[in-house]
Amino acid sequence: MVRLPALLRQFRYFDFVLLVVILIMILFGIMMIASATNGVASLADRVRSQIIFSFVGVAVVFIVAAIDYRLLTATYIWIYGVLVLFLAVGAILGVEGEAGSQSWINLGVAGFQPSELAKILLIVVLAKQMANNTHKMNKLTTVLVSLGWIGIPAFFIFIQPDLGITLLILFTWFIMIWGAGLRWQHLLLFVVVALIALPVVWGQMEPYQQSRIIVFINPDADRDAFFNIGQALTAIGNGGLLGRGYMQGSQSQLRFLRVRHTDFIFAVIAEEFGFVGAIFVLVMMLIVLLRILRAAHLAQDMAGSLICYGVGAILFFQTLVSIGMNIQLMPVTGLTLPFISSGGSSLVTLLLGIGLVQSVLLRQNPRDIA
Repeated sequence: MVRLPALLRQFRYFDFVLLVVILIMILFGIMMIASATNGVASLADRVRSQIIFSFVGVAVVFIVAAIDYRLLTATYIWIYGVLVLFLAVGAILGVEGEAGSQSWINLGVAGFQPSELAKILLIVVLAKQMANNTHKMNKLTTVLVSLGWIGIPAFFIFIQPDLGITLLILFTWFIMIWGAGLRWQHLLLFVVVALIALPVVWGQMEPYQQSRIIVFINPDADRDAFFNIGQALTAIGNGGLLGRGYMQGSQSQLRFLRVRHTDFIFAVIAEEFGFVGAIFVLVMMLIVLLRILRAAHLAQDMAGSLICYGVGAILFFQTLVSIGMNIQLMPVTGLTLPFISSGGSSLVTLLLGIGLVQSVLLRQNPRDIA
């Protein structure tokens, strides 16, 4: 157990630059949610809710940072078992969220979205599982066993159905196992297997998921389904260099752009603050990712490094897909823009991930552990 004086000494390693940049993104996000929901009675509570979850999330950062991440990795089997149980219950008995594609567990007072928590806590599980087997990463069986660990929760999330988080978890697994020492030969093998499995996966997808991919490839296949993407492109084009001004975007304020407070908030940013606003978001996220990579480099063990790689992978993938679907470079998947889009579950779980990174940083020097 870490005594309080030792913990306070360790907090000198806390990355306040990382936290401040994230706080700037959260405040900017609240401001953009206020613009995107302006004048919409059904969304009037979104700003207040985001502010409340922001305070909760920041508290989570400090609480998780104070907990030795090695205590969590030591219980990785229990964490895995509880997560699989929650995901199974969510997939079978869960209720639909407002997007109609994610299962929630109703706790009476509030809803709980197991897949959001799973994407973060699975990092802890995989970090320990891979760290225990880094000396055997040259063997295909080791890689297959690791894939089996991620396959069960990914299956339950896929059948909810939630394709976006399923792909996110698989991407995170790939980045982490690459950091653990995945061989090129195994990578090529998995690419071939993935290509062979595509028809099977396609057949198990929901019609609306297939439609999103078809519309991405051929917008003329369903002009109504393409409507919002077209409006997002129009909004981004309207923004120009400096934008039309805060709460002055025609596509968002006149409500042509749907789900603008979540999936398409980047289009609102680009219309109101232009190219400069879009670059601001990208630069902020780049700083966050670089600070997380720095934490991975400073970690005192492989599990700590892999935790940082996993959190960085989630933020990178969500940012890439969220912005990509706004500019028609990715199919619409429902993944939010980290720290900016409206969504309490997503915000708190991402800040939980940042807390894990801070926990790794606080224990970079084993001589400070008392």
